[in-house]
Amino acid sequence: MANEIVTTAQERMKHSLASLQRDLGHLRAGRANASLLDRVQVVYYGAPTPLNQLASITIPEARVLMVTPFDKSILKDIEKSLYESDLGITPANDGSVIRLVIPMLTEERRRELVKEMGKYIESAKVAIRNIRRDAMDTAKKSEKAKEITEDDLKDLENEIQKVTDDAVKEADRLASVKEKELLDI
Repeated sequence: MANEIVTTAQERMKHSLASLQRDLGHLRAGRANASLLDRVQVVYYGAPTPLNQLASITIPEARVLMVTPFDKSILKDIEKSLYESDLGITPANDGSVIRLVIPMLTEERRRELVKEMGKYIESAKVAIRNIRRDAMDTAKKSEKAKEITEDDLKDLENEIQKVTDDAVKEADRLASVKEKELLDI
């Protein structure tokens, strides 16, 4: 029972960290990154479809994303979706492919991105702390139900806290890597 509580908490924390990593990947850092287009949806035959299912996304240069649709007839739809997205990048359509040139970041924009990143980090830490609280509550309920002893409860709480500390350290590490990427370009 005790190991199950820790394992469950650990898995949930890993999911929170994976979500944080996805969110950080969407921050535009002055370099071309195909994950920038993960959230772009294109209306294809009346249904919103992820862009990566309708086109190949390549990076021919460090600051250029090239979108090559599998079906050339949807080129205009893809271009329209890119205009309407929150990317802030104007697509260049040459009739067969769409190029997205990632502009260099200004100092002001870098600072804004670091602030936005801070929101993602804090959100992930809150999620991790909530998972810790849930695990602690489950452990206390097990102790009240006489499934584990009071000593086992203390050991379990210490183990849950250790897993939590490790997850928070990993979130901080991800943040420092992304911050360095944003500020050192």
